[in-house]
Order: sequence, then C-alpha cells, then structure tokens
Amino acid sequence: MDSTPYQRNHYVPEWYQRRFLPEHGEKKFFYLDMTPEMFLDSKGTRLSRTAPRRWGSRSCFKEDDLYTTRWGTWESTEIEEKFFGRIDERGKAAVEYFASFSHPSADGDAFNELLLYMSTQKLRTPKGLSFLSFVAQATDKNALLILMQQLRAMHCAIWTECIWSIADASESNTKFIISDHPVTVYNRDCSPISRWCRDFHDPDITHVGTHTLFPLSPNKILIFTNLSWVRDPYRKGVKLRPNPSLFRSAFFNFMEIQTGRKLTEVEVNEINFIIKKRAYRYIAAACEEWLYPEKHIPSEHWRNLGGGYLLMPDPRSVVFGGEVLIGYENKRVDAFDAYGRKPWQEDYSDKELADQEWKTFHAFQGEFARLFGPRRRGRTFQFDQLDNEEDPPDYHQYHLELERKYGV
Repeated sequence: MDSTPYQRNHYVPEWYQRRFLPEHGEKKFFYLDMTPEMFLDSKGTRLSRTAPRRWGSRSCFKEDDLYTTRWGTWESTEIEEKFFGRIDERGKAAVEYFASFSHPSADGDAFNELLLYMSTQKLRTPKGLSFLSFVAQATDKNALLILMQQLRAMHCAIWTECIWSIADASESNTKFIISDHPVTVYNRDCSPISRWCRDFHDPDITHVGTHTLFPLSPNKILIFTNLSWVRDPYRKGVKLRPNPSLFRSAFFNFMEIQTGRKLTEVEVNEINFIIKKRAYRYIAAACEEWLYPEKHIPSEHWRNLGGGYLLMPDPRSVVFGGEVLIGYENKRVDAFDAYGRKPWQEDYSDKELADQEWKTFHAFQGEFARLFGPRRRGRTFQFDQLDNEEDPPDYHQYHLELERKYGV
C-alpha cells in the first residue's frame, strides 16, 4: 500500500530544502550519502555508491513513518500533520524574515517562531531522535515522539542569551550546503572523533565554546555564540556557561544582532566543512563541488578553522552590559543579569566573575583588532545607527593597547 503524504516524513522540511535549490535550471540537489550501503556488482564484488545522487526535495532527507505513532492496529499521523504543520508554517516565515534582516527591524513574533522551529528541528532528525532516546533511555517510539513534543523549546533560552550574527556569503562563489541535521553545533575543543561528537552526540549548547550554526539561505547563515565565550575565549570550551538551566525565561535585544559580515570563499568552505563533519549521514548542495569543502581549505584542524575565530562575532561590537530592568504597565519590575539570572539567585551579578571577564573581554577585543584590522566583522545598532564600519585610527589603537594591558 502506498504511504499517505503524512507518512512520508521529511525531517528536513521540503520548504527549507527548496531555499537552497538553484533559481534556474533543474531543481535538483547533488545529494551525498557519506556512509553508503554496500552492494554486489555483476561480478560479485562488494562496492559502495560514492557518487552523489541527483534528487529533488521530494526525495531528500526523508524517512517513511518516522513520526507515525501506533497503538496495536491503530496508527496516527497527527504529529506530521498538526504538530509539525504549525511549526513549519510559522518557521518558514521566520526564516525568511531573518534571511532578509536589517536594522532597525524588530519582529518579536518572528524571533519566537524561529527559535521554536530551530529547537524542534534539532530534535526531529534521526540524529536528534537518537540522542533524545539515549539521554531519556526511551525504548518506546511512541513515548519518544511524545517527549520530543514536550521538549520542543529546550534550546530556546540558551540561544536567546547568545550573541547573534548573520553572516553573508554573497561575495563567495561557493554557497552554503545543508545536511540531515541542519541546526549544527561546533565547539573547537570537541573534534569529530571526541567523545562529545561520536555517533549521534553533539557538544552541549551550554558549553561556553559551543556555537550554533543555521543556514538561512544559500547566502545567509545565522550563528549563535555564548556571551560567556565572547567575554572569555581563553578558557576551556567545554566548561559550562553561567546559568545553564534550559527551561526558563530570557531577555533578547534585537539591536545587538550583528550584521554586515562578508565571508570569504575560504570561510564559506570552512563553514561547509563543519556542516559536513557534523552531519549524520547525508548532505546536499546545488553544486557538486560544494560537497567537498575539505579540498578548498588550508587546514582541516578542527580547533584552528578560521584561525580559531571563524564563527566569533566581533567583540568590538559587543557591549559589556550587566543588569537589565524591565518595567510593566502594572508597575511590576523584572530584572535579569547578563546571564539571565534573577535577583534571588545566589550568583546574581557575580562580581568576581564579572571582574575576570572584564579583563579577558577587553584583551579579546584587542586581539581581534590586531588579527583582523580596524574593519568590523559585525555591526550592531546603537544610538539609532549602525556601529562604525571601520574604527578610526585612535580607536583602533585603543583596542590594541587593551590587549597589551589585559592580555592573557
């Protein structure tokens, strides 16, 4: 019996895939299976299919009945039809909004829907479901799918408190590829062969050095970086960030989104290399050559991609802030410190940590200025205008002196 449309489950939605297909010509990907199954040829020789297939979005990143639940002879496709139906519908609009984002826009609904879509997307893939099954010790598929729905927002608070960067590949001939686990995480201290990355495992987003990458279109990618990593990139990347609790409220400031970074050809290939290495099994691209980024980067050394700061926002465009107070019409006041902690928490506005991070943050600003020059790699919106595209000589010299003063 042929499966119904709701039994053909695309764990990377077709609408998202189509964003990465060519605008003109054949609407098909080069679709690469990185662990192809073996087969016997006419001579009885065992071979594997190493060449990419030419498939459209209907055939890529899908698995029949991945989300179908069954109780005895009764089965339900409501997860695909209703749960993912709503998340995908609103997520599609949110992805488009951020792919075209420019300051001073601030759409709170798009922000919420993007985070919910991304958080769910990270769980809904075969890799995500395998990880969830492992941590929850869930052996029953129905129970696992129910748990996935319950935990759909588990990443949202941490990502809300990250520094957001939207980088641009329009000046590169190579564009972004996509994988079977498109919400990708990278931690320079967790190589692909480390215990944090084996099989279906990913570095934890609560580890200070973990970045989250999500291609929005062939030319745009959204990168989340923990604030604690920007303030101190000299510590071990697998340390926990302050206030790692997942399910809580958090504060976001649209003005602090960094935009304007133009990626080089090498940087795009380095990002594609990360996406490929963190995929579970499949990757896809509009151009076959893009599937092999390792051929076009100076080094595959995990820690040293982009000189170690490939995914970093520009620290010169980050404000070393502290407490945030929010007043409401009913005269209630809410407060958060830089890491989302509330006044009643014991480590609220931790002075010792703040003093240490003040030094490392300013040392990093100076190092960044020395490495990349006066031109900013990301600009935020402050005082009703974008940051300067390039630091004037005196300000650039000031940052260089910070490294000498606070260098670690």
